[in-house]
Amino acid sequence: MKWIETENTILPVKSWCETIEDDALKQARNLANHPALFHHVALMPDCHVGYGMPIGGVIACENAVIPNAVGVDIGCGMGAIETGLSFENIKERKQIRRFLDLIKSAVPVGEGNSHAGKQKWEGFSRFYDTIKGIMPGWYSEKSAVLDAKNLGSLGGGNHFMELQKSDTGKVWLMLHSGSRNLGYRIASYYHGLAVKLNESDRIKIPDRDLSFLDADKEGKDYIRDMNFALDYARENRRRMMAVFKDAFTEVFGSVSFMEEINIHHNYAVYEEHFERKVWVHRKGATSAHKNQPGIIPGSMGTSSYIVRGLGNPESFMSCSHGAVRVMGRKDACRRLSIHDCDMAMEGIVFDRWKRYKGHGKKGENRLLDLSEAPLAYKNIDQVIEAEMDLIEPVVRLSPLGVVKG
Repeated sequence: MKWIETENTILPVKSWCETIEDDALKQARNLANHPALFHHVALMPDCHVGYGMPIGGVIACENAVIPNAVGVDIGCGMGAIETGLSFENIKERKQIRRFLDLIKSAVPVGEGNSHAGKQKWEGFSRFYDTIKGIMPGWYSEKSAVLDAKNLGSLGGGNHFMELQKSDTGKVWLMLHSGSRNLGYRIASYYHGLAVKLNESDRIKIPDRDLSFLDADKEGKDYIRDMNFALDYARENRRRMMAVFKDAFTEVFGSVSFMEEINIHHNYAVYEEHFERKVWVHRKGATSAHKNQPGIIPGSMGTSSYIVRGLGNPESFMSCSHGAVRVMGRKDACRRLSIHDCDMAMEGIVFDRWKRYKGHGKKGENRLLDLSEAPLAYKNIDQVIEAEMDLIEPVVRLSPLGVVKG
């Protein structure tokens, strides 16, 4: 832990992030003065500003859930699997290129891209049986079709699929994705409901973006629907990993695959901490219970880590979810040089830099999109070093080929 703040807050703020931006610190203080929070606020090494609550934050509530403390991409998380292939058996870079092309032909990539037809999944019928025909406010027939088409798709932004190698030479598959549009709709609907209820009950909270729901009342529906989005996100990653493995076998031949790791980093869960049963909210944070396996990715050009949790109670048994951005997307496109970004990706197979699609100043549409370049992110090794009391690094991975959302 780097520091603890107790001044001007009801609860302490405990941080593994040594230097935190002003807006994120303000959000952490708002949480520490929130009437529904329990014990303290924990900030991970990759903490940065979010909606209401910082990304890379962990909190606990005794009988409440805060939609924005989970986030809009409910169930966003990581998948990773070790293969039986050694890096020395990859003969040519064009094998990696063919592998990436096969993935892109089977997995829709980027915002707004989905399968042409609806994907079947028993999780849909299980959920509809649970709600017994009473459709929640975020549901529509049109959105249900979109959810069925989105299942098994990557999405955009910082979501990715990567081919990696360990320091011992083993080849790994890793991906990052979530619940697509489904989680966004659920989060937005229940945040709006929380705002209305808190205002009608005249509950004083530091920021309306931290509006909350009683876990025994309206919060029950949020928890039910959040868990549906978590199941959807987990299935989404499982399906993409299945495509990953099929493409890998087609290019590199029959190989063995170890047990898959499939984890969330945007969710709330009922756990016991400090002798109380509480709703732990991990927003951009990963569960790190004793001996629990985890994944902490870097940027598209830097190391990622398979880790083992140490079960540190001060972090609510949590750790970081990745490397933090050090500049905004627009700033990265404006300020970074193509040469430096190319050098940072030297030796890694990827699709080069696309055109920036932001809606900014005149002429920005001529910029290249460097928003996911390694130079836009904090050094992942610094993030890992800051949380060695939360996790134990088990495997260090380096990227060989990258598909970005």
